[in-house]
Amino acid sequence: MGKQSGAHIVWDWNGTLFHDNEAVIGATNAAFAELGLEPITLERYRALYCVPVPRFYERLLGRLPTDAEWGLMDAVFHRYYAEHRLRCGLAEGAVELLTGWTSAGHSQSILSMYGHDELVPLVRGFGIEAHFIRVDGRTGPSGGSKAEHMVRHLGALAGLVHPGRTVVIGDAADDAVAARHAGARAVLYTGGSHSRASLEEAGVPVVDTLAEAVAEAERLAA
Repeated sequence: MGKQSGAHIVWDWNGTLFHDNEAVIGATNAAFAELGLEPITLERYRALYCVPVPRFYERLLGRLPTDAEWGLMDAVFHRYYAEHRLRCGLAEGAVELLTGWTSAGHSQSILSMYGHDELVPLVRGFGIEAHFIRVDGRTGPSGGSKAEHMVRHLGALAGLVHPGRTVVIGDAADDAVAARHAGARAVLYTGGSHSRASLEEAGVPVVDTLAEAVAEAERLAA
């Protein structure tokens, strides 16, 4: 693979390319049930969700979960999610957008906080793996920020892409934090885990469709 000359997009996976909101809410409520918490709606989830994830639970519990509580909730969440993600699919228009970006001579990759060993076969199963010059999922404990993972991800692409011409597209404020940490730009998408109001606090462009996100990425990376 030669040096890329065009702009680069780093895609988030969950809630961005992969439309898994129903599985996430179901898994969250399954985890909440372990501590006797009331179920949460998607609207309330989007208003309160943050990373690191234990802080999200703190907003609902009024305190940080203990290590034992966090371990239990995390295990329940991932067990439920693994079962129910099978009903989920790619976001509307995602394949066409990926194809168009590649055809325009640009490059793209995925960086997700979903476990790497689960992410790679999932991407491959949708038949879109060839669009990406790198696919990285989380290694190590879950629940943290994406910032250091983004630095490593772009570091692994050194010589192929430049952070200054890279735009991260994601559905969480943490995607903007991670992009800034790595010297890249960001566009945030309202179709996933955060409300528009919470995304706008990140101080980067916020859009309602992935098509708008790609158009904005092209402008930012020009």
